[in-house]
Amino acid sequence: MAIEKQKLILISGVVLGVVAILMTKMYLDQQQQVAQAQAKKTLAKMQTNQTVVLVAKQDIPSGSVIESRMIDSSIVPNQFIQPQAVTSIDRVLGMVSLALISKGEQITLSKLSKSRKEDGGSLAGNTPAGKRAISIAVDSIASVSGMVRPGDYVDVIATLQVPAQGPDGQVSTQMAVVPLFQNVLVLAVGQDTGFVGRAESRYGEKGASSGGLITLAIGPQEANLIAFVQEQGKMRLTLRSPADANVEPVVPASWETLFQYIMPQQKSVEESIEVKEVPVVDATAEYVEVFRGLNKEKVSLSK
Repeated sequence: MAIEKQKLILISGVVLGVVAILMTKMYLDQQQQVAQAQAKKTLAKMQTNQTVVLVAKQDIPSGSVIESRMIDSSIVPNQFIQPQAVTSIDRVLGMVSLALISKGEQITLSKLSKSRKEDGGSLAGNTPAGKRAISIAVDSIASVSGMVRPGDYVDVIATLQVPAQGPDGQVSTQMAVVPLFQNVLVLAVGQDTGFVGRAESRYGEKGASSGGLITLAIGPQEANLIAFVQEQGKMRLTLRSPADANVEPVVPASWETLFQYIMPQQKSVEESIEVKEVPVVDATAEYVEVFRGLNKEKVSLSK
């Protein structure tokens, strides 16, 4: 009986051990499945918040035909993806850069146009999708001394007579310089779209950009606003650095904003004048009090 009891205990221990091993394995497998599922969710979330975009492997000068050796891919968080960023290399092969694309910069359709062979550098082919080409009349000063070239980016400002209400409630007009649009692509200067050499250009030796027409790429609503402003006042362009694409808030300029800028702490004339009370001398008094430094004297009045 004792031997059988020992066998029974031994068998029970082995069975319990096997059960414990099986339960431990099941628990570990379950935890592994949970970890894998969590990892898949995390990866899916990361993939949802990131996108593979094309970037420049090297500096791509303006007017270059895009080739595969110039392009690399990079994973970028969605909040840092540039507008019109390209995700497929087939989309851009054979296209032409409208402006300098720096090394590491995202490839965007706003800086590309169709191949020269396809459209010969036509204005329609150079106009980015979703934009409209519109020409504005400028002179040498308004076009930054004629230094604006196709592929540059500019800001557009306008000089207008704007309504203003005076202190008496009367409405009049005053001159103001109003910021219209920032970071606008220049498509053409005169008839130069940037796809012909200086020697071949009809403006190469004459410097057509010193005046005439400059064609910009802007949105449909912006085109309406520019057409309206052209009928009301004058427009000027300010040239931007190729590395600067920031859009900043700018306050319209007027006489008021000018004086606030150059004299921010200056008080008005009325506020700066101190009104002092002048003592009134009593004509019936026999003397007046006169202060000499810290001493007070009484001076008799002659009758």
